[in-house]
Amino acid sequence: MVRTATIQRKIIITAIAWTIGLLIFFPVLWTILTSFKSEAQAIADPPVFLFFDWTLENYSIVQERSDYLRYLWNSVIIAGVSTLLGILVAVPAAWSMAFTPSKRTKDILLWMLSTKMLPAVGVLYPIYLIFIQLNLLDTLIGLIVVLMMINLPIIVWMLYTYFREIPKEILEAARMDGASLQKEILHVLTPMAVPGIASTILLNFILAWNEAFWTLNLTAAKAGPLTAFIASYSSPEGLFYAKLSAASTMAIAPILILGWFSQKQLVRGLTFGAVK
Repeated sequence: MVRTATIQRKIIITAIAWTIGLLIFFPVLWTILTSFKSEAQAIADPPVFLFFDWTLENYSIVQERSDYLRYLWNSVIIAGVSTLLGILVAVPAAWSMAFTPSKRTKDILLWMLSTKMLPAVGVLYPIYLIFIQLNLLDTLIGLIVVLMMINLPIIVWMLYTYFREIPKEILEAARMDGASLQKEILHVLTPMAVPGIASTILLNFILAWNEAFWTLNLTAAKAGPLTAFIASYSSPEGLFYAKLSAASTMAIAPILILGWFSQKQLVRGLTFGAVK
C-alpha cells in the first residue's frame, strides 16, 4: 500500500514537472516554428501550429539584411569578457566575506543585492552622460564594464554561498604549511569550488547574453550584440513576426546549445554543498 502511494506520488510529481517544463518551453517552440512560416501564416487567425508550408525564406532574408556573425561575435565578447572580469573581482571579495567576515558582512551583502532591485531606467541618464564624456557609447568596452557591474552582486552572492560550504580547517592547514594568500585562493580554494564557480560563470554568461535594456540604450551599430540584432526587426511600419522569429531563433540558438551541453555541470554547481 505504501509502495503504491509512493509510485503514485512520483507519477504525479513527474507529470507536474513535465507540464511546467512544457509551459516554460512553449514560447521558445512557438518562436522557432513561426520562423519557418510566411508572414501571412505568422499572423493567421486562428494560428497554425504544425500544418503549414515550411520555408527558409525568413532566414535567407535575415542573413542578407544583417551581418549576423558580427552581432554574434559582439555578444560572445561582451558576455565572455564581462563574466571573466566579474569572476576575477568576485572571487577575492567572496573569499574575504566567507572566511574573514566582519560585523558588517551581511549588511554589505544585502546592500549589494539591493542594487539589483533598483530600476535600471533610474540610473540610465547619469550613466549615459558618463559614457558620452568618456567616449564609451556604442563600444564593446563600455558594455563590458556595465554588464560586469550589474551582474557583480549576483556573482559575489553565489560564490559567497559556495565558499561557505568549504571547511575553514582546510584553508587553515594550507596557511600552516606556508601557503600565501594567492596560493590559498588559486591552489586550494578554487579547485575545491570548481563546480560552484563553473555554474556561476554559466549563469552570468547567460544573463549577459540576454541583457537587452543596456545594450539597446548604450549601443547603435558598431558594438550591438544579438539583442540589438533582434530589435532591428521592429520598424515603424510594424512587426514582421516571421522575420523577427527567425532573428530571435538565430540569437537564442547558441545559448540554448551551450545550456544543453552544460546542464550537468550547471545542476552540479547549483546543488554544490546541498548534500553533506
